[in-house]
This record gives sequence, structure tokens and C-alpha cells, in this order.
Amino acid sequence: MSGADRPIPVTVLTGFLGSGKTTVLNRLLRRPSLAGAAVIINEFGAIGLDHLLIEASEEQFALLDNGCVCCTVRGDLVATLKALDQRGRAGDVPELTHVVIETTGLADPAPILHTLMAEPDLAGRYVIAGVVTTVDAVNGWSSLDRHAEAAKQVAVADRLLVTKTDLVSLEVLGELQRRLTALAPTARQSLAQNGEADFDILDIKHFGVAADPDRIAAWLEMAGQECGPDCAHDHAHHHHHSHVHHGIQSYSFVIDEPVEWAAFARWLDYVAALKGEDLLRLKGLVHVTDQPERPLVLHGVQHVFHPPVRLDAWPSADRRTRLVFIVRDIARETIARTLTKFAAIDAASIRAPDRAAA
Repeated sequence: MSGADRPIPVTVLTGFLGSGKTTVLNRLLRRPSLAGAAVIINEFGAIGLDHLLIEASEEQFALLDNGCVCCTVRGDLVATLKALDQRGRAGDVPELTHVVIETTGLADPAPILHTLMAEPDLAGRYVIAGVVTTVDAVNGWSSLDRHAEAAKQVAVADRLLVTKTDLVSLEVLGELQRRLTALAPTARQSLAQNGEADFDILDIKHFGVAADPDRIAAWLEMAGQECGPDCAHDHAHHHHHSHVHHGIQSYSFVIDEPVEWAAFARWLDYVAALKGEDLLRLKGLVHVTDQPERPLVLHGVQHVFHPPVRLDAWPSADRRTRLVFIVRDIARETIARTLTKFAAIDAASIRAPDRAAA
């Protein structure tokens, strides 16, 4: 596939007010690996980047001036991404290799992901690489308690970057990290000091950009170690604060028997139609009956699902279907019941991950 036709990965950088997103972004974008990247910052526009600084010039600046990038300007976001692609193909700017969207501190990142997946003019050209969420080590705990936006930003993350770690004790940092694990069990955590992060944005490719078996195997291992309600309660009690997640929960399911894809696809349609607004993210690896040696990778955001990707082989010896849901106010029992009813899966085959085995 030529560079002009290769899908452009998009990373969404989010995090609550004051968590250090822009500082982190400036540090990350100095790396040579992002020399051909572009960034869309809040409601201010899309800026072509060199590998040193975020700088706007008159010919590079596209204004999104109607409000927050996550809601009222989604049409402008689509237009801006289309324009970036067109300018790159025309040679007006260097070839576009990556896009980073930095949201406002109060943004809900799910509508951005939804737009990238659902908009026909974008779906074939841009692909979601992942969501990076910054969390302030000093104020992160109280932000999670007080603001539903902060909890949702954490819940949908593929990578959590805890900032300002030099300003808190190891005990406080550990408590916050355990709480983040309870809310986002499959998100990898990294630490940052003075905006310096120990990872590369281009390394976040678990589901969106490339169905890499090794990455998926590592992700599924993390999903199997999910921290349940009792664990979450213990963390909060130890810290002497209420543990509020604003109805946001993460569930993992293991299905022992292979599934019939047509029935499973009907179940996906049902869930998307009736619960899509509260289905923040769904990821999974599915063992299907028609090609049991080649599992399907699923990735969905609210009402929209990427077309399933079929791997050439299983990423590990474990060949069971594994699903991870990040939801708002959807009971685990509801998901299990619909799997039985609409996907024709035996209830005895549906269970939570075996943490001891993981």
C-alpha cells in the first residue's frame, strides 16, 4: 500500500483541566518519529507540525471556532481532517503520517472516536490509533470524585499518563494508580515528570491501527486481571474518600465455546441500537465457528463498530472469546443476558476472567 493510500493513525489526547496535556504534547512532538504529524488542539484548529514545536502559520491554520471539538464542531473536525488529507495528497504540505487531537479539559472523547469511525469520508482514510489520557497526580483523585468527565476520560483510555508525579508521595501515587486500574483495567499506565513521558504515541496500536497479535495478547492478559468492585471499594476505603465513578464500569467476559458469527453480529447490532449511548468502548477477540484458527478482533465506540479484523492466527494458546466493555449504567447481568438471548450463547459458557489463571 502506497503512502498516499495508507490509513493515517489518529491519537486522541485527553485529560481533565490542568493535567498537563499541552506540556506532554509538546514534549512528545519533539521526537523524530512524529516529524510528519499534524495536531488539532481544542477548538483552535489544525496545525502542521515539524518535529520541534507546535507552530501555526497563516497557510497551515484551520480554525474550528464554534466551540469544543468534542461536540458542536464535529462537522468542522470532519472538514479539517479532509482538508489535511487533500493538502497532503496535493503536495501543499509534507506527507501526513499521524494526527493528534488534543481535547479540552472538559471534553468527552467518545464523540470524537464515534466521528472518526462513523463518518464515511474519514473511515477509509483515518484510523483510531488510541486514546491517551493525562491524570494529575496531585488533583486526579478529587477530579475523579467530582467530575464525570474526568472519569470518562480515564475509562476510555488505552494509555494513562500520570503527570506531576514528583509532587506527591509514593503512597499517594500508588493509591491513585490502583484507582485508575479499577476504572480502566486494560489501559497501560506511564508516569511523567515535567511533561516527559516514557512512551511514544506511535507505540499505541493495540486495536485501531494494526491487529498485532503480540500486542493483543498483552492487552488480553491485562483484561484478565481486571479489578472488580470489591477491589475498587478497598482502595477508596483505604484512602478515606468515596469512590465515585459516575456510573462508569468496566466488565470482562470469557466465552468458552466458539460462537456463530451471524448470531453474534445480530447481538452487536442489538447492543449498539439499544445501549449505544452508554457503551463507551468494546474491545474483544472472538473465536468463531467458521474459521476457528483465525479469530476476529472487535473494536466499537458507542453506536459504531470497526469492521472486524481477522487475524492470521491466535496470539496465544488461549483460544476463548474475550470481551471487555466500558459502559455507563449498564449492568453486567444485562450484557450476559443479551449474549444468551441474541447471540445464542449458552449461559454456562459465559463467565468472568479467571484472575488466578491470568
